[in-house]
Amino acid sequence: MIRSFYDEMYAADGQLRPHYREFARWLGQTPPELLAQRRREADLLFHRAGITFTLYGDEQGTERLIPFDTIPRAIPASEWRVVERGCIQRVKALNMFLADLYHEQRIIRAGIIPAEQVLANDQYQLAMQGLSLHRGLYAHISGVDLVRDSDGSYYVLEDNLRTPSGVSYMLEDRKMMMRLFPELFAAQRIAPIDHYPNLLLETLKSSSPLDNPSVVVLTPGRFNSAFFEHAFLAREMGVELVEGADLFVRDERVFMRTTGGPKPVDVIYRRLDDAYLDPLAFNPESMLGVPGLLSAYRCGNVVLANAIGTGVADDKSVYPYVTEMIRFYLDEEPILKNVPTWQCRNPAELSHVLANLPELVVKETQGSGGYGMLVGPAATKAEIADFAERIKARPAAYIA
Repeated sequence: MIRSFYDEMYAADGQLRPHYREFARWLGQTPPELLAQRRREADLLFHRAGITFTLYGDEQGTERLIPFDTIPRAIPASEWRVVERGCIQRVKALNMFLADLYHEQRIIRAGIIPAEQVLANDQYQLAMQGLSLHRGLYAHISGVDLVRDSDGSYYVLEDNLRTPSGVSYMLEDRKMMMRLFPELFAAQRIAPIDHYPNLLLETLKSSSPLDNPSVVVLTPGRFNSAFFEHAFLAREMGVELVEGADLFVRDERVFMRTTGGPKPVDVIYRRLDDAYLDPLAFNPESMLGVPGLLSAYRCGNVVLANAIGTGVADDKSVYPYVTEMIRFYLDEEPILKNVPTWQCRNPAELSHVLANLPELVVKETQGSGGYGMLVGPAATKAEIADFAERIKARPAAYIA
């Protein structure tokens, strides 16, 4: 099979793309030794600042430096506007789907999504059924993963609505690029991104009906793979970073323990999964959550961002239906397409997947963070054979 890719910098005829001209001029004038030196400086600075992430199960060690490339990916404004509109459209439809799913379930009655695909899903939370949220907002922060086809078209690889992660690394990468190569930014008009924490805080505050709500970031703790990001965002927003033990519920209100006494909490930007939020309602063995949190939440006394139960919308088995959600709720054609997808729960599609594993990427429907997946083109024959047996044992748990 001949694979082709989209060259970000050069067109098919070998001509430099217009939005890369200034960068190409700068690159041609910059000695390779200087680029290598600046790359080493970046790694050293990232290491000193503790800007790392954890990759569980990695044989080379769990702690890794932030990914950083001295060759940036430039996206012209006209192209970005399409991506932006497509992401907004998609997230709007997903929020409408969640509101519908936990109330009228019109999309199920219309036969667009099979009932068992969502109502029997482990991420579907009965505790959310019939619960109305302020502004009908479920996914306050979303992570839409994009890939680019060989013709330059953008496709959505997956949606992340539970606890989307990674924005802090993008912000730090940009900051590092500006520090190492300020002349590159001086010569071009680059859209700023350093206002993201302000936008995030504004989003969190607007999710509450109160005029000036108290906001905290809830982290599982410093051993979590994305703890750097939790601390980074709390610091940049100017809000408290808390663990479950720092919070308590009294009279169905959430409070934070402080040296000056209990302080009410109105909005929790939570960075741990549903199962660990409240040991009285979900996993009773959780030491990370806040006993009684669900009760306070259901009374409308605290906002959780993202809402409990959003995971059912970013489950990989629901992903193939997102384009239909856009048509159903918005009466619009999707701006961004899905990657062609096969659901292993369907016998015919399962046969196709098993016959073409070397050419496919296979994911667990409820997986996240890159775990529990097979990248066929990069896998060995033994890995493919082993994964095929896993798919056969539980076909409904995989898509390709």
